[in-house]
Amino acid sequence: MKKPDWVIAKEQAKRAAAAETLWLFGIHAVRDALLNPRRTRLRLVVTLNAADRLAEAIAASGMTAETADARKFPVPLDPGSVHQGAALEVRPLDWGSLEEVAAGQGDDGARSGPPRLVLLDRVTDPHNVGAILRSAEVFGARAVIGVQRHAAPETGALAKTASGALERQPYLRVKNLNAAIKTLQEAGWLVLGLAGEAEEGIEAAVEGRRDRPIALVLGAEGPGLREGTRASCDALVRIDAAGGFGSLNVSNAAAVALYAARG
Repeated sequence: MKKPDWVIAKEQAKRAAAAETLWLFGIHAVRDALLNPRRTRLRLVVTLNAADRLAEAIAASGMTAETADARKFPVPLDPGSVHQGAALEVRPLDWGSLEEVAAGQGDDGARSGPPRLVLLDRVTDPHNVGAILRSAEVFGARAVIGVQRHAAPETGALAKTASGALERQPYLRVKNLNAAIKTLQEAGWLVLGLAGEAEEGIEAAVEGRRDRPIALVLGAEGPGLREGTRASCDALVRIDAAGGFGSLNVSNAAAVALYAARG
């Protein structure tokens, strides 16, 4: 009996996802990936200098490194990538579902205080997402969540900007951000959207509710939050500024908002 087309398509998508790989590059990104037991590591290419700097991590990973000349680095990276003589081919990380991460399943216990999440509405710049991952790790957020079709995927550039945080800070991409917001709300999360024109400041909005799980939603620079996303949030809040001038980019806004919403 012939399989239905939708079954065949689903199986093909699953095989394609299993075959997907990416190259991480740079000393920090490669070192942390070598030390991450969650990572499936496939191929390691290093210069002699990088091999010395990564000696302990390479030994701990059990991998055999390929030695290469920095001038003829045999890895398919963009010409502008600063690889520092180290590149590691890996499979993307699987942190589980939104529900599992939001509930703290698989958490190593290092995050303390009321849970926080960062949701990104079409933030596509890998450098911004990498910086947000660093801030999320510093402030103990449970995860950073983007949209599958309109968010930066795991890439070497994102990992390098994250400076190792990609290996420790859950980063998920969901099909529908509004559906994810509804799921969180049904689980008791307070969902706050960041908007410069909002009447209430974020610190005032969380006062008296800091013990609740809070999700912060940030939009792309320029367009900001989409109308549907704004409507889905429990409230819109702003980051109070000293004057009516200037603005923060999305990665800086995420750091400030996480600090302001801390438990």
